[in-house]
Amino acid sequence: MKRFLSLLLIAAPIAAQTVTQPPRETAPPETISVTGTGKATLTPDRFSFTAGVQTTAPTVEEAVNQNNAKMASVIAALKKAGATDQEVRTSNFSIYPQQVYEQGQPPRVVGYQASNSVTVTKKDIGAAGRLLQVALNAGVNETSGLNFEVSDPSRGRDQGLRAAFDDARAKATLLAQAAGRILGRAMMITEGTEATPPPPRPMPMGVMAAKAEAISQVPIESGTRELAYTISVVFEMR
Repeated sequence: MKRFLSLLLIAAPIAAQTVTQPPRETAPPETISVTGTGKATLTPDRFSFTAGVQTTAPTVEEAVNQNNAKMASVIAALKKAGATDQEVRTSNFSIYPQQVYEQGQPPRVVGYQASNSVTVTKKDIGAAGRLLQVALNAGVNETSGLNFEVSDPSRGRDQGLRAAFDDARAKATLLAQAAGRILGRAMMITEGTEATPPPPRPMPMGVMAAKAEAISQVPIESGTRELAYTISVVFEMR
């Protein structure tokens, strides 16, 4: 029996004890974060303007009926001149009492003002001045918001984003050199929102009681539209 136990002890392998070393922590790379801006200049291919009719009368019925007749003529003239049903949209209708204020007396209603306006949007810059002329000759006495837009802003997106990245890299390179370092790879890129252009200036037209002669075509210049793009980039520094 003793001989059998000794054989088992000899045959049993001796387990090796392996000492596992804890992983060596790698220090995170040093980085620099910058923001870049890029711009793309595009030619507008769409315009819009708002044209309205304002009428006043002693009663609501008279003010509205007069306004309806004039606005119907305006809409018909716009469509005859080439504006489609999809390009003409009613954007406002309102009725306000005309009041007289006298000292020591409550306000007294002396009439009513009815206003109706449509917004015309069309992808044909060359038609802007002609449609304005048509609307004014048809009875419009209020206009505002002449605006020129780029219908597909993505046309300048690639150019703007590349310019924004180049701007970010140039800034980061300058800062890295100032710190005595070398700029490495871009580690993170975040796209910002497209910069909002300033709102269009209104194009006020005073109420015209009567027109002595037909209004000539309004001269229009669309110019160009500048779109701005921003990105934030995190670069490695070595």
